[in-house]
Amino acid sequence: MDKIITVPFGYLLDWLYQFTTNYGVALIIFAVIVQLVLLPITMKSKKSMMKMSRLQPRIQEIQRKFANDQQKQNEEIQKLQQEEGATMGMGGCLWSLVPLFILIPLFTVIREPLTYILGEGAEVAAQIIEVIKTAAPEIFSKNNYYDQVTAAQAIPQFAEQLKAAIPGISETTLAGVNFNFLGINLGMIPQFNVFAPTWAWDWAHIGAFLIPCLSAGSQVLSMWIAQKGNDSVLTNEKGIQDKEMAKNSQQNQSTQMMMYMMPLMSLWIGFTVSASLSLYWFVGGIVGMVSDALMTKHYRKIYDAEDAVRLQRYLEEERLEAEKERIRAERRAANPDGITTNTS
Repeated sequence: MDKIITVPFGYLLDWLYQFTTNYGVALIIFAVIVQLVLLPITMKSKKSMMKMSRLQPRIQEIQRKFANDQQKQNEEIQKLQQEEGATMGMGGCLWSLVPLFILIPLFTVIREPLTYILGEGAEVAAQIIEVIKTAAPEIFSKNNYYDQVTAAQAIPQFAEQLKAAIPGISETTLAGVNFNFLGINLGMIPQFNVFAPTWAWDWAHIGAFLIPCLSAGSQVLSMWIAQKGNDSVLTNEKGIQDKEMAKNSQQNQSTQMMMYMMPLMSLWIGFTVSASLSLYWFVGGIVGMVSDALMTKHYRKIYDAEDAVRLQRYLEEERLEAEKERIRAERRAANPDGITTNTS
């Protein structure tokens, strides 16, 4: 099933590389296009998350009201979610998981340039890696998962050995892939330990070091903006924004935990894989921030209109109740002793 994703996106990355003749530029454009392709799914996910956020005050009110009746509590919460169109499932928060299932195969496109940029089959790609690894094993990392990235940039240095070992290998393949972008080798694994003997204080090393850091930073900022957007529609049963609930909601606390865990994980991954993957994440994060802000603005208009109707209804109910209380007060004033005519 992953071929449904990897093959067309592989052709896209290959075409972008041939068109731009620059792997970094091709990867940036590729990341933007992927985010645009995922936009309909991202919109469904954002809408679902904002709906669930705005229901939190009413859900917690139900939990307090039926604290001793778990079954009734679940029934009322489910009823509220159905009324508001915020039910769980593929129409709900699970939409947020769909991009993950798509992105995993996309990482394969980035880590296998021999296959998806140079167009070589699995057998020839394995032969290329074997020839280069035999001639220069020291250029490969212990992580065999990214051997294609290492081999793709080293092909021109071992063109003669490859011609001898693989008759008929194309000239396009022998040109390899140029991972140089703004003086940074996107095919290299960024070095975290700046005190190691292999570290050099030049832009190639510093730039590669900064890319995973920028990627993790963009994720923190992106999640913070998304959280603020979700909290902005968190309203009570009157349709009034509940800022205190936004601070203390369980969903908010979970988001804050993820805000630090996910970027830290991506930071760790960024220093174990080629810099190209972190660049892809960074660009995706920037595009995600912009799209999230636009989606928040769009859905805020819809939910603000709904809250205005709810607030108007609440004020009308308060007015009617106040009128009833005024009439009752007049009756009590006219009959302070509470004497009623016996009509039995």
